[in-house]
Amino acid sequence: MNMRKLGEPQAYLFILPALVPYVIFWLAPMVYVVYLSFVDWDFMNPVKTFVGWENYSRLLTDAKFYHALTTTCLFALGNVLPSLAGGLFLALLLNRKLRGMAFFRTVIFLPWVTPTVAVSIVWSWIYEPRVGLANAILGWFGAGGLEWTKSPDTALISILIVTIWKGLGWTMMFYLVALQNIPESLHEAAMIEGANRRQRLMHITLPLISPTTFFLFLITTIDSIQAYDQINVLTQGGPSGSTRTLLYLFYESAFERFEIGEASAVAIVLILLLAMISLVSLYVSRRRIHYL
Repeated sequence: MNMRKLGEPQAYLFILPALVPYVIFWLAPMVYVVYLSFVDWDFMNPVKTFVGWENYSRLLTDAKFYHALTTTCLFALGNVLPSLAGGLFLALLLNRKLRGMAFFRTVIFLPWVTPTVAVSIVWSWIYEPRVGLANAILGWFGAGGLEWTKSPDTALISILIVTIWKGLGWTMMFYLVALQNIPESLHEAAMIEGANRRQRLMHITLPLISPTTFFLFLITTIDSIQAYDQINVLTQGGPSGSTRTLLYLFYESAFERFEIGEASAVAIVLILLLAMISLVSLYVSRRRIHYL
């Protein structure tokens, strides 16, 4: 077939296999959720009552929403920075041609491929205040036990520990690939010029792996905002709402109170938040490429 003679309508036929699932499974549900955010519906009654902006106005005047938004931001911040720093540290530590390195990489990566629900159940046993391993370890050092997921003061930190521990292997693997793609000749030239290990890290390694850092920052931030499984298993949004994020607020509105309109409004706010983060990240990425 001569592609130069192919008309525009015929050309669109080639993207239909990808376009049809996109419309059915993404665009159409998105439009429907926007519609639901303007109605009052309890998920059981076939009648949907149009209420306009009432769901949004009620949401934006609810202290519970702002508390969930703050918790979401704190959770994302508390997960992203340690995950990136820890993953890079492990990658630098294991990026050596020594016997046994593959074994340690596999062991560290295993939590990532383990289902989050299974991991969270195990950690719920570890966090058990009376007989859990966490308080037993603290006791070895003479420290008093903590309530962990049972206390509003430590519940969010407890979930962050699980989330960071599970994701370290994933960030480590990306950083390992990035480190192995750095030409060894650059380090050799820097060593000849008298650069020490810290100088090579700051002026060669970190700049060359910055695209990987940017990618991991974006994906880890989005995953943090969408975290649900570990929260549901460990705390169910409690105690006293201390671990209620936007996504968990959506779950409570939709499947506990059956307020589908309010839940859809929460979903739209969550989508807008993710879109804003993605656009800002894209802008920063383009500025960086232009600068380089």
